[in-house]
Amino acid sequence: MRNHEKFKNLIKIKNIIKYMKRLTTPISDEDIAGLEVGDQISISGTIYTGRDAALPQLGELIEKDDVPFDLNGSVIMHTAFSDAGIAPTTSSKVEIESTIPILSRAGVKIHVGKGMLGDESVEALAKYRSIFVITPPVAALLTSKVLEKKCVLFENEGMEAMFELKVKDIPGIVAIQDKKRI
Repeated sequence: MRNHEKFKNLIKIKNIIKYMKRLTTPISDEDIAGLEVGDQISISGTIYTGRDAALPQLGELIEKDDVPFDLNGSVIMHTAFSDAGIAPTTSSKVEIESTIPILSRAGVKIHVGKGMLGDESVEALAKYRSIFVITPPVAALLTSKVLEKKCVLFENEGMEAMFELKVKDIPGIVAIQDKKRI
């Protein structure tokens, strides 16, 4: 009987274990459709950084159809890149959150940051089949996942410029998907 009880407990544990889903850029609509709120993911490939200074300027470039790289299927992490590395900033800052609809419409599939987003952002994410992912604000961990970096826009903004990063296994949790939230 004791082995039977152990087996029942093991089944219970296995039913709640979620495995990390690995994504590689560019991200497709099918990739997004296969995710649920609470899923643990890792992102590899090319991601872009941007926060308060860069994202509003990127929005202006999108409006002018003047972005020098393809945003379709892209990932944008709400961070600067300093000597200390990368870690997410609060995504609900007006300079950041106000750009989520236009970035999603332009093809950004995953927005990586921290904090809560408003209803307008949640609606825009659903409309354009994009998601919001939270990641731990642990600079040492996240920076260790960066293989290469280069400044691609707004160099005059210093560490808040927009960088293109080649990354392997940036961890995150799906926080908003299809109007559902954590």
